[in-house]
Amino acid sequence: MARTHVERLELDELTCWRARVGARVLLISQQGAQLLSYQEDNQPPLIWLSEQAAYQRGQSVRGGVPVCWPWFGNLQRNPQAVQALHLQPDAAPAHGLVRSLDWQLQDIANRDDSIHLEFVYNSITQPLPDWPHAAELRLSIRLDERLHIQLSSRNLGSTPLAISQALHSYFAVSDIHHVAVEDLHGCRYIETLEDWQQRQQDGLLQFSGETDRIYLDTPAQLSILDSTWQRRIQLHSSGSNSAVLWNPWVDKAQRLSQFAADAWPGMLCIEHANVLDDIRVLAAGEQHRLDLSLWAEPFGD
Repeated sequence: MARTHVERLELDELTCWRARVGARVLLISQQGAQLLSYQEDNQPPLIWLSEQAAYQRGQSVRGGVPVCWPWFGNLQRNPQAVQALHLQPDAAPAHGLVRSLDWQLQDIANRDDSIHLEFVYNSITQPLPDWPHAAELRLSIRLDERLHIQLSSRNLGSTPLAISQALHSYFAVSDIHHVAVEDLHGCRYIETLEDWQQRQQDGLLQFSGETDRIYLDTPAQLSILDSTWQRRIQLHSSGSNSAVLWNPWVDKAQRLSQFAADAWPGMLCIEHANVLDDIRVLAAGEQHRLDLSLWAEPFGD
């Protein structure tokens, strides 16, 4: 039986929870239901957390897995159905409304060599600014031999609800120059740094400069190939047909908050999402689940 343990701790202004199953440890903040870090003892982390991370109320922590909802990125870059639900789209913050708000801890349970935590945000009991709609969000995290994250959205209103969203995952890598992403060959993508042109991926995705791409028609399985650390991070998703891949590189890293100017080689964002033509429109009472499971394997396995 793997040893399991959950403890509450305060990091500066934020209430957090640390969960351990055997050698695997994760840290999650109640603010934003944001998973902050995840790694196995004596191994490099899988989820990257900035060394300059600030644990302050009202702002997302740099790194981990922030929840972007009910829209991703700049609201005005979203389809009209998503924009129309906000009362002031010109003034809407990037990446939605729930990253910097406290969620309710609904459950902590030890089950068969695993730990399960569930956080809930209900927009009826906790109204969102300039977004007068009824929805319930649940973020479920299960830690066993792998890490499983599920973001569930339910429309509690009587009219259709259009959302875009993402699990904005920061992955730790040895050096972005020695990393490739498998399984994207043939996928359409939007090159946001080149006037949002649509292109098609040819072969492995490797990195030689700032990257900010929205991939569409993505497969359920993606892999981060890290030749220096001799590991492959496996990512398996459902409920998502789009993903955002991002690394700020040299210049943009100097302008980011909670981000050391030389930190960019050690991280890569792969954000499993529902964006652009992958947005979801939920009928009254309908629920959508976005699931992500991740684990590391050594080369050759």
